[in-house]
Amino acid sequence: MPGTLRGAGPEHTFGPAAGRLMQIGEAADRVGLSIRTIRHYEDAGLVVPSARSEGGFRLYTDLDLDRLAVVKRMKPLGFTLDEMRDLLGVLDALPTASDDERPALLDRLAMFHAVAAARVAALREQLTTAEGFADTLRHQLDQHTGDSH
Repeated sequence: MPGTLRGAGPEHTFGPAAGRLMQIGEAADRVGLSIRTIRHYEDAGLVVPSARSEGGFRLYTDLDLDRLAVVKRMKPLGFTLDEMRDLLGVLDALPTASDDERPALLDRLAMFHAVAAARVAALREQLTTAEGFADTLRHQLDQHTGDSH
């Protein structure tokens, strides 16, 4: 029987459209996060389980896992919890935004995109530097051991 679930952001419906409910361990496995990390994100208000079992276990939907995946992808780019919360709010609001609200939301989304792209570029530069350093060490190792790789 479909019903309404309350989560972080807009109300979600469950039933055939949202898929089955899963406990935190399965959610953690599917998203590639630890249970502890998911609980931390819940405490921070980023991702709230859509339901609780009669026994009090957290129950997650595929929509909840989508939110967790967004947070997981923002983390290595150095976004703060507040920035994550802000972006999730934008993503939650866009599908039902009025014509008046939509431009401001799209501006916020564009800002997040620009920041993410800049941070990716900076990480690529750091990776290039790190690879160059590793190559230098390999060269030094080869030079002093007589190997050539």
